[in-house]
Amino acid sequence: MSNKKNKPGIAANISANEKEKSGGLGFFEKYLTIWVALCIVAGVLIGVYLPQIPQTLDKFTYAQVSIPVAILIWLMIYPMMLKIDFTSIKNAAKQKKGLAVTCGTNWLIKPFTMYAIAYFFLIIVFKNIIPADLAKEYLAGAVLLGAAPCTAMVFVWSHLTDGDPAYTLVQVAVNDLILLVGFVPIVALLLGVTDVSVPMDTLLLSVVLFVIIPFIAGYFSRTMIIKKKGLDYFENVFLAKFNGVTVVGLLLTLVILFAFQGQKIIDNPLHIALIAIPLTIQTFFIFFLAYGWCKAWKLPHNVAAPAGMIGASNFFELSVAVAISLFGLNSGAALATVVGVLVEVPVMLALVAIANKTKHWFVK
Repeated sequence: MSNKKNKPGIAANISANEKEKSGGLGFFEKYLTIWVALCIVAGVLIGVYLPQIPQTLDKFTYAQVSIPVAILIWLMIYPMMLKIDFTSIKNAAKQKKGLAVTCGTNWLIKPFTMYAIAYFFLIIVFKNIIPADLAKEYLAGAVLLGAAPCTAMVFVWSHLTDGDPAYTLVQVAVNDLILLVGFVPIVALLLGVTDVSVPMDTLLLSVVLFVIIPFIAGYFSRTMIIKKKGLDYFENVFLAKFNGVTVVGLLLTLVILFAFQGQKIIDNPLHIALIAIPLTIQTFFIFFLAYGWCKAWKLPHNVAAPAGMIGASNFFELSVAVAISLFGLNSGAALATVVGVLVEVPVMLALVAIANKTKHWFVK
């Protein structure tokens, strides 16, 4: 096991601890920005010139959840679940300040700032570029994104910032419970739509795939391996086998996501860029709001990072499903939720780098 330090940069920012344990994927992590850009381009090109590939993958979709993407996300989440000392979940649940930041940001602030920022840009700033009716549909899609905090990918962002895995699990569980009762009235209030309903199949499938299954798998893997081989082997040998899984999973996910939307990107480049502006601003704003709130309350970085990440990222499967059910598959609202998917991974990776550069801001 090498303790050699890598030079500062994206590699060190994203997974310093893993690099100290293993240099296996240091090359990929060091140049992660380049790989992300190449994967985005590759995905778009596949979607445009090899449409049969995303068309085939699209057949394996249930309740707006792509099973191939779900598998990749599961592979990204599983290494984090392995790191959970399950006796610490009770202590994480007692992290009242952290949960207060998460719940306050996600449910009392985020949906309303999303509406305000998206309205300002889509309805006012871009009024001479985007037709009024279409702008309202784009606004609706943005609101749907803002009202649905992340369920799956937040585990990945937390993992990449060395977040407390037990706390991350607890905050996701709490947000899922609030989502059941909070999503519909918030969307109805902001959009003036009365027939909003939560697609339970999408919600339940996502919770099962991204929370329950990896949680159970991580618990049994950890318990059995520690029992047979000991804690030292588990932490220094077994966990090291998964050092590169998260990064590779992210890159493959990017290829698939952008392949699905390749033709839409080519057909609507201007509107996609315009929709992306308020979504990106909102993402940075919410992250720094929650992150700064945690700093003001003197919470540790491994709580602050996931608290900021869950608000900044979105439950896009749910948002897409509701947009399609309310406004139609080819609506502006559905396109806006898709843009949310396209924006999220590159922007969140930037926030991961920021979070890792600012660890010294927080108490140990």
